[in-house]
Amino acid sequence: MTAPYTIPCPACDAPHHPAAGEDTLSARCSACDSPLFTGRPIHLTTERINAHAVEHGLPLVIDFWADWCGPCKTMAPIFEGLAREFEPHLRFAKVDTDREGPLAEHFGIQTIPTLSVIRDRKEVARVAGVMFAGDLRRWLFAALSEHSEEVSESPSPAS
Repeated sequence: MTAPYTIPCPACDAPHHPAAGEDTLSARCSACDSPLFTGRPIHLTTERINAHAVEHGLPLVIDFWADWCGPCKTMAPIFEGLAREFEPHLRFAKVDTDREGPLAEHFGIQTIPTLSVIRDRKEVARVAGVMFAGDLRRWLFAALSEHSEEVSESPSPAS
């Protein structure tokens, strides 16, 4: 990823703008001193989405899920493992569709689990259904390649 870009803090949502050559994996938030990367997906809400789906920001991979969904539970540890693997190049996030209905509606989520990749405030890829580690890794690389097609704008739901 080329600078300048923004890494939102997973704890307080404050933006962090890494200096050239900064070790972002071990960086801490200048506002709350929390680590910028924890090796775990963050929990997104309607209120927090705007801080994390930013222009020139860290690409965001969102898992739309629900507690009652068996396939979502199957994929949860896989998603969490890939969060550790891909940090600090991607931010992984989870959206509980039962608790965050307006956010799920904004994204047009009809099936869970659904994964969405957001880059520069635009959804650049989406897939529904359980994905295992190898398939998910390949899908992410394809979604984030320079040749990926931007499929839709993802304007702010809380504006």
